[in-house]
Amino acid sequence: MRTSTEHLPGLTLTALTLEAPLDHANPTAGTIEVFARVATAEGGADRPYLVFLQGGPGSEAPRPSLIPLNPPWLERALADFQVVMLDQRGTGRSTPISSRVVRTDAGLRAEVVAPLAGLDVPAQAEYLTHLRADEIVNDAELVRQALGAETWTVLGQSFGGFTTLHYLSVHPESLAGALVTGGLSAVQHPIDDVYATTWQIMIAKSEDYYRRFPSDRDRVRELAALSAQGRLSLPNGDVVSPDRFRTVGHRLGMQGGAEQLHYLFGLDHTSSGFSHDLAAALPFAGRNPIYAVLHESSYADGVATRWSADRTMPDRVRDDVTLLGGEHLHSSLFAEDTELAAFAEAADLLAEHEWNQLYFPGKLGQADVPVAAAVYHGDAYVPLDYSLETAALLPDCRTWVTSQYEHNGLRMDVAVIDHLIGLLQGRRWL
Repeated sequence: MRTSTEHLPGLTLTALTLEAPLDHANPTAGTIEVFARVATAEGGADRPYLVFLQGGPGSEAPRPSLIPLNPPWLERALADFQVVMLDQRGTGRSTPISSRVVRTDAGLRAEVVAPLAGLDVPAQAEYLTHLRADEIVNDAELVRQALGAETWTVLGQSFGGFTTLHYLSVHPESLAGALVTGGLSAVQHPIDDVYATTWQIMIAKSEDYYRRFPSDRDRVRELAALSAQGRLSLPNGDVVSPDRFRTVGHRLGMQGGAEQLHYLFGLDHTSSGFSHDLAAALPFAGRNPIYAVLHESSYADGVATRWSADRTMPDRVRDDVTLLGGEHLHSSLFAEDTELAAFAEAADLLAEHEWNQLYFPGKLGQADVPVAAAVYHGDAYVPLDYSLETAALLPDCRTWVTSQYEHNGLRMDVAVIDHLIGLLQGRRWL
């Protein structure tokens, strides 16, 4: 293990880099590096640890600071904990997965870089199978042990909540408590049911949006037609297909997202401002390729995904270009995104991969760990009814169901983490 320490205003940051098996079940399969950063407030060195599991999959942990405050909930968490920011494997400084774009005589081409460089496509796909929640939990256990903590508390946002559920399934003895925000995933529901449900949620959110901004319906219809003609493009030159354009609806699942889309649609589509803002509004992109490559596997509890979001798209959505999508990945994306094209063949193999089981209802029912969970009433990505079913499996899950926030509530208002810490510590009841 390598460690280093640095100081920021009000914070001590301790960086840890550990060597971990790529496959914890087969240590001979090679190793990766796992990176974590511990943030400790002044006078807080004796506080217990809280490990943050980021949403995604495929996003590194926030880079902590108090001036300016990042992430927005950090200062409140530091009042009770030392906060461990874990770069989940494949992200940030934990042996990241990425590609680079090179210029050839035929134009731009993407190629994978280390650690996937030099591997054939089946070997790339095999490597990528080891970047899911189960192995992230194994890495977290290594970090916990390296810190000398008998137990710690976990904060799981979105996909981080999915990972927390696996943690509760396999290592409840390591957890003093769990905070979950928008991350109580469906347990024992087929992946197609999850995507079919989220499509219906996005239909409702699209209609709500047009009630707020009626004139935008014609504008979206116009932009979709331009997209079909190949006339919408991104700053890197990628042409945006109608299916990819539809995914801007991802913003409707976020606080403030409707306003952002309204301002985007108001721009001249030939302007650089529109092109850059459109690129920023699209959820699946090459900066964090794991988000696209492994997104559907997050819901694959012992099954193959077979491009579930594509297969479950309702006819009503196919027939109405103004009905927007959310976290609905289209397989065609890997052919049209220059950076993601390097992962296209591996993504096809992963779509047919039979994934191992992540959640074990019997073990969840025996997890003697207090859990405080924010469940967002209109969550576009983690359906309410499935979340409440999962909460009922846990013997001590204190759910806070609210329509005050969207899926990104943790980042939008410090009241979210404050309320959950209060629930966990028994200072609030619902």
